[in-house]
Parts: sequence; structure tokens; C-alpha cells
Amino acid sequence: MASTNTAARLGPARGRRPAPLSLFEAGPPFPEALAPAPPVPKGNGRPGLLVGRSKLMQAVFAQVSQVAPSDATVLLRGESGTGKELVARAIHASSRRAQKPFVAVSLPALPEALLESELFGHEMGAFTGAHERRVGRFERAGEGTIFLDEIGEFPLHLQSKLLRVLQEREFQRVGGTETLRADVRILAATNRDLERLVSEGRFREDLYYRLNVFPLRLPPLRERRADILLLADFFVEAYAKRHGRRVRRISTPAIDMLMAYHWPGNVRELENCIERAVLLSDDDVVHGHHLPPSLQTGESSGTRPRGRLQSALDALERELLVEAMKDARGNASKAAVRLGVTERVMGLRLAKHGIDYRRFRTSSRAARSPAPAAT
Repeated sequence: MASTNTAARLGPARGRRPAPLSLFEAGPPFPEALAPAPPVPKGNGRPGLLVGRSKLMQAVFAQVSQVAPSDATVLLRGESGTGKELVARAIHASSRRAQKPFVAVSLPALPEALLESELFGHEMGAFTGAHERRVGRFERAGEGTIFLDEIGEFPLHLQSKLLRVLQEREFQRVGGTETLRADVRILAATNRDLERLVSEGRFREDLYYRLNVFPLRLPPLRERRADILLLADFFVEAYAKRHGRRVRRISTPAIDMLMAYHWPGNVRELENCIERAVLLSDDDVVHGHHLPPSLQTGESSGTRPRGRLQSALDALERELLVEAMKDARGNASKAAVRLGVTERVMGLRLAKHGIDYRRFRTSSRAARSPAPAAT
């Protein structure tokens, strides 16, 4: 298991804590997902089993805890890959509707010609090919929660119908005359500038204000760098288990690369990166060369190499020395045996790279200590 404690990352983890919910466990990547709500942990400060210890994410968790028990409409804003659907599920899981359906709808994934029918349903004969009555997503979410992802892509000519649901809590199926009640909580998300769309006349102002009752911004990963290693450790453990691998930790050079990268794809990119690394690893460690090329280039990581072959060899030698010293818990003699060199050569190489054996002995003791509880 990968530890979330910095010292414990230098050696195999000993303790175990309840695993948080990963993005890949948030639901299938289809336009609609009907799934039971996950259990909500009590007193751990992470509603809906979200992952994060940074101040920005703690603020998000606090807002989720505040708004979840109500029926208020929530507008989740943030870049792609920041976990907006996961937060929506956390809100649902912490609400009084938790035992009712959660229906996630990716609006861009639905053809515009079928969008009205998909959301509100239709009556038999409403249009060519409508051979039977169809229940829409709002009906299927009955008394539960509907999550409208990428609300900024919602067609202008259908926005009045959505506005009616928000204002009056009622709608009609396509081709029908019966007015149906919509006892459903609405959560929406976007990475678009809705204010600009309103000013350009591409998004109704009244709909914007109805959706923007409780805005909640999710920070990009580059603004919550304190969570990068926490997330990486969790994904290592999760994907090692999923793919039947024995990967247990991340090497120091790989950690440096993860921390130096700017993560334009946010948590989703980090997750995909770690899954790839777990699959490529041929031992129990994620090394720097297992990470995607985008993390290994000077342009993307901000760490341009100062030389060519020699600098690459030096970097590889240092990584091997550090890993051997970790495994040997600071015992240079044992590390020398593992690397197949003499103690004298080992001492010279450690001095060359400025590696102090004492920090590995301290780290090994810290790794044996129980990891601090998540706050």
C-alpha cells in the first residue's frame, strides 16, 4: 500500500487507513450513470470520501458540508479534470436524497436533436420514430439528484424549459400535455465563462441566476500542489490492486518530476499518468522513466538537462544509489552488496552525489511509525 505520509514514502508503508473514493470509482464514463450513493465517512473532514489536505480543498469540503443537507442548486465551476462530478456525487451522498438515484448527464455527449427527449422524455408519436413513450432523465432521477455536466453547452432554444424546471419544478414530455412534477435536486457544472456567454446572448441571464444559487469553484491541481503526492500515492495503491501489480511506492526522482509538472489536465491527467506507470513498472517502485514523456522533457517540467550523455548517466546513477540506500535503510554496506560494488566504491559514489546515509536511517524509523490521521 502506498502511504500518504512524506517520510513513509521513503519506505514501504506499515499502516492502513480507509481508502478515499477515486475518480474512476465515481461512476462509468457514459452520458448517464445511475448509481447508489457511496457511504459518507463521519468526522474525517472529507465529505463524500474526497481526497485532499490542501487549504483550498479543505475549503471545498467545508462548502460541500454546508450545502449538501439543503436542496439548493449548486453550480460547480472549474477546469476539466478537477473532479466536478466527484464533488457532485459527494453532495448527493451527504444529502437527504442519498438513497435515491443520482443521474449524471454529460450534455455535450447527447445529440442536440435528441437532447430535449433525453432530458424530459416524449410521448408515443411525438415525432417520427417515437413508437412508444420514453421516460426522460428528470423522471428517472425521481426524488434524487440530477447532475448536468457542461451546462455551458446547453442549447439556447431549450434553456427556457430548463428554467421552468428550476422555477416551477415542473415540465412536460415532448409531444405531451400532462404537466409532471420534478421533485429533483439539480447540480450543474461548467468550465466555461458563463458571464461572458450571458453578455454575448448565448446563455439566458435568468437561467444563469437560477443555477448560480451556490457557486463552488474547484481549484486546478497546480494551485493545490500539496495534494499531488497524496493523490499519486492513492492512485498507485488503487491501480496496483486493480491490475494485480505489486507496486508500493514512488521513487524520489519520480516525485520530483510529479511536483515540477504543471498538470494542465489536472487530477484526471495525474490519474492516467500513475496508471500508466503502474503498468510499466517491473518492480515495486514507480521510477521516473515510467512516467509519460511530457513529464520527462525540460520544457514541460521546467528542468532542462545541463548536459547530454554524462548528465543522464549521473542522474541514473544517483537514482540507483538513492533507491539502494532506501532499501538498505541507510546501511551503505548492504546497499553496496545490492548494487554489486565494493564499500569503497559505494562511499565514493555517495560522496560524489552528496548523499547522506543518515537521512535514510531517520526516514526508515519514520516509516515504521504510524502515519498521522487525515485532517
